[in-house]
Amino acid sequence: MTDTKGGFLSTEDDPYNRVLNATEQDNGKPAHMTLKEWERHQLLKSLRQRKEGPFEPGLSLLSKDGVKCRECGSLEIDWQWEEVFHCAICSRCKEKFPEKYSLLTKTEAKDDYLLTDPELKDPELLPHLSKPNPHKSHWHDMMLFLRYQVEEYAFSTKWGSAEALDAEFEKREAEKKKRKEEKFKSRLRDLKKKTRTEAFRRNMGNGGKPGQFGDAVGSGKHQHEWGQTVENTDGISVKTCVECGMEVEELEF
Repeated sequence: MTDTKGGFLSTEDDPYNRVLNATEQDNGKPAHMTLKEWERHQLLKSLRQRKEGPFEPGLSLLSKDGVKCRECGSLEIDWQWEEVFHCAICSRCKEKFPEKYSLLTKTEAKDDYLLTDPELKDPELLPHLSKPNPHKSHWHDMMLFLRYQVEEYAFSTKWGSAEALDAEFEKREAEKKKRKEEKFKSRLRDLKKKTRTEAFRRNMGNGGKPGQFGDAVGSGKHQHEWGQTVENTDGISVKTCVECGMEVEELEF
């Protein structure tokens, strides 16, 4: 039912009304399917993609060429991983060796192993498993990578070794710290320039005599207008009045 503010109409009253049928269209359910049939169709589609349930490949003890787990030799492997990552591994060994078979997000691969977007988007270079985003359904699907494949590429192909990756990481952190310090100094210089301008304006308002903090500027008594809290060169959090330049320390508990 939809409240049209002029009485209630159902989809049966007007099956061609696009407003009334907007919910079904948004969900992607065809008009000829019932809700139960659509849910069953979605379930089968999900099982087919994961190769589970009736879509799981059969096992045969007579087959000599059967795919086996690369760790324990079990025939009960994760077929979705075998198809996506080309890695034959069973569920038990995935839990037993998380340092090799845990999944990494795209952000973790970029931040921890310093990989780029083109490298992560190349399925031949680094295959990935796509899953719906658990936080927002309308966001892009998550890209999940196999840890040992990421480490093999990062340590061997791109950086040469784990030590070289650590050195590059420390270098980038040092450059980031340097840029942050330069930005702080630049903001501090701008603040000092503005403070000198305000001090000159205050002196002119006092007839050229030196002014003090809190003196009247022009026609009224000065009220401090504090800027954002920043860290000075000694690492102390301070805030400065943008009008008179008065600086006070701020304690954070």
